[in-house]
Amino acid sequence: MPIVVQLICDANCQDQQDLQKIYQDAPGWLFAPFGDATQLIAQCLEEGALIAARFNDRLLGAARLQRHQNAWRLSHLCVRNVTRRRGVAERLVSEARRMAAQNGAELHLLAPAGQLQAQALAAKLKMPLNES
Repeated sequence: MPIVVQLICDANCQDQQDLQKIYQDAPGWLFAPFGDATQLIAQCLEEGALIAARFNDRLLGAARLQRHQNAWRLSHLCVRNVTRRRGVAERLVSEARRMAAQNGAELHLLAPAGQLQAQALAAKLKMPLNES
C-alpha cells in the first residue's frame, strides 16, 4: 500500500493520537512560534493547513502548509521516529510541491534561522529555504 498524502481538515481520535506521536520526539525549536505540539496541531487544523502522510490508515508524518498566491510555505515537518529514513518526508514534500505547482505557486521550506537539519533537507530536495 502506498503512502497517501492529504490535507487534514478534521482529525479523528486516531489521527489526533498519531499526530501527537509524530511530534513527541521533535526538537523544541520545531514548535516555534507555538508552545508545543498540541498548539501547533490545533492551529493547523483550524487554518486548514495540516498536510499529512498516511500509510495503512495511520499518520506517519505531518507538516504545516501555508498557501499563499505565489509561494506556499511548508514548515513544522516531522516524521514519526520509528518510520524515519523511509522516504515519508520526501513523499510529503513531493506532494506539497505538486499541489503548489498545480496552483501556480512555488513551494518554500520555512524554518528557524540556523537549523542545520532544515538546511540539509532543503539542499537535498532542491527547495528554497526561508529562514525566520
